[in-house]
Amino acid sequence: MPTVSAHVASTLARHIDSVFGVMGNGNAYFLDALERSTDVSFTAVRHEAGGVVAADAYHRAGGGLAAATATYGAGFTNTLTALAESVLARVPLILVVGDEPTSGPRPWDVDQIALASAVGARTYTVGRADAAATTAIAVEHALTYRVPTVLAIPYDVAKLDAGPVPSAPEPVVPLPLAPAPFAQAAIGELAAALARAERPLLLAGRGAWLAGASDALGRLADATGAITASTALGRGVFPRAEYDLGVTGGFGAEPAMELIRTADVAVVFGASLNQFTMRFGELFAPATRVVQVDIAPTATHPHVGGFIRGDADLVASALADEVARIGSAPSGWRESLDVPALRVYEPGTEFAADGRLDPRSVARRIGELLPEDRVVVSDGGHFLGWSNMYWPVAAPDRMMMIGTAYQSIGLGFPSVPGAALARPDSTIVLTTGDGGGLMALADLESAVRVAGGRGLAVVWNDAAYGAEVNLYGLFGLATAPMMIPDVDFAGFARAVGADGVVVRTLADLDALQRWAASPPAERPFLLLDCRISTSVIAPYQQEIIRVNS
Repeated sequence: MPTVSAHVASTLARHIDSVFGVMGNGNAYFLDALERSTDVSFTAVRHEAGGVVAADAYHRAGGGLAAATATYGAGFTNTLTALAESVLARVPLILVVGDEPTSGPRPWDVDQIALASAVGARTYTVGRADAAATTAIAVEHALTYRVPTVLAIPYDVAKLDAGPVPSAPEPVVPLPLAPAPFAQAAIGELAAALARAERPLLLAGRGAWLAGASDALGRLADATGAITASTALGRGVFPRAEYDLGVTGGFGAEPAMELIRTADVAVVFGASLNQFTMRFGELFAPATRVVQVDIAPTATHPHVGGFIRGDADLVASALADEVARIGSAPSGWRESLDVPALRVYEPGTEFAADGRLDPRSVARRIGELLPEDRVVVSDGGHFLGWSNMYWPVAAPDRMMMIGTAYQSIGLGFPSVPGAALARPDSTIVLTTGDGGGLMALADLESAVRVAGGRGLAVVWNDAAYGAEVNLYGLFGLATAPMMIPDVDFAGFARAVGADGVVVRTLADLDALQRWAASPPAERPFLLLDCRISTSVIAPYQQEIIRVNS
């Protein structure tokens, strides 16, 4: 007869096609049922945090709801940093874990429900009689609230006979949030303001992409003549790149950011307006009228002067329709601008003053050589600026920064397997630092094994924790704890079957050019160990230094 674990696996399999994780005592029966009785693929990673990270990346890259799994106790606690990141990033996934037996905790058990709750994840615990129904409820919770949800299988329940697997209802997911009736007047007034505006700006974030608002935003931009821009997680959301200023905040080009301050009306769709997007309050000028459209209960920044609560696609469509009804001509502002010139970044020199590579010139050259069909996955660290500035992507689901929501590093390498399975035809490009790379080193093997010739890792190796050197080091704190000995990441890569290249000159990047010219099936995973200088400070880090000085 099917076991409790089989009920969980079979019910979950109706909603997912991939599970990532590490096998242990607490999830062995679940994985056995998954392998024997479903079509769901299981991808092994080498650290439990990597299972959650890979599932997170799978979702962000467009793969849909995904799942991770770990054993109880130490296996579960290893997932907590990654789980916290997924909670803050609003990523729906299911984490299937073993748990203490129903008879009570053993010496090595911990209060997993409390620990999950501490990072914002709810736990559902299955029993012998309700495993399928509880699994369906957990799936519905994850999808409804866009959060990771823990599904716990007590150790003494996992292998109990539970009878035939019953049918379970399909999850009921809320419809897109329509603006309330009283908001119609606000939409009409905002449409009139946009129709009158001489320098209108539309800014969109990941929330607009999740709402499917790209086409509606494109219509609104065309109708008003608005210039557009995006958050780091919303890059590519607007359909007309020729009128798009790119990323706002510290990752943005300085001429573009100066132009944004001249806008008279700015409408923000599906963006939380965090301190980095807002350049610590300096993105908009005081004279700019800023209106935010979001499903959050209220405006998320004090510089917002007007707020419309609603789905970004529905509100953008309503605004476009109303502007069309008004019948005014587009502003003509965007056509008067030389947008490519506004998006220019500093090219850098080959070498910095200390003789190591200038990361700007390295990033620029890599950007020229990368395959066009690519997904960029980023760890956290000072190097974040280089990929965001110099490597354009086609859409928000082709650029993800796993770790930044929780301000974590060390989640880079396990992001690769998830993105690779979600985007089986694309090149997966990882950007990571040496500090974060060392933390995640166990899953270098996972990245190489799963992505193969479609995988590329760029390690920004400055022999330091660069963000700390370029903040606390400048404040006069001791730098010895911030330093890392030169590590041969290229050697690590070769040890797990990849090709590793140490990059000390721009000419060494010819290896990337040769790699990109080869068919993916005929080339290995490539890791570029880029020996860069800590002395070149990313613009976003300069903003952090300014604010903290």
